[in-house]
Amino acid sequence: MAVLTTLSTPEGFVLREWREEDAAFLAATCSSSPELARQIGEARDEAEALDWIARCHGRRATGTAYAFAVTDGDAGPVLGNVAVSAVNRTHDSGWISYWTAEAARGRGVAVAGTRALADFCFGELALHRLELGHRTNNPASCAVALRAGFAVEGLERDKLRYGEARYDVERHARLATDQGFGAHGGRPVVPPPHQPAR
Repeated sequence: MAVLTTLSTPEGFVLREWREEDAAFLAATCSSSPELARQIGEARDEAEALDWIARCHGRRATGTAYAFAVTDGDAGPVLGNVAVSAVNRTHDSGWISYWTAEAARGRGVAVAGTRALADFCFGELALHRLELGHRTNNPASCAVALRAGFAVEGLERDKLRYGEARYDVERHARLATDQGFGAHGGRPVVPPPHQPAR
């Protein structure tokens, strides 16, 4: 099992373990944004937020998921969350998610946090493939994925249903072997398909 370390980004953000004292922020974030509440889950008040944080710690202990609060410097406020879940040791893969509090948007929090998380996954966790998905009507999430080096892989039609509406999901992935990340606008250089010898 990997030890959850504190990670830093070149932009000055810090990724750390969620703490009980973060419960008030988490509950307020869910209360102020129905969209984030749907993504985060049951954290509508401080008691539920404490349960959410405890579940994060439990999943870390079993090595199945690692969630990081992204903060503004070492002692700054929480700005958002990045996480890898569904860690699969058979296939060395994981599922990436991220969100940013509304007041912190536009600062590159999710991009910086996701890049640092990917480094942690490929290094500390020794994963090979990271996946993520976003609704096709969420261009901001798509921009984060691309800038963090996750290449588009395909479309999952009508995958999600919220109320009576269904949504297509665009799938992205990043491999430990992707080359050229950072030198091409955040898009990894994906090797061309193998060409058989003639």
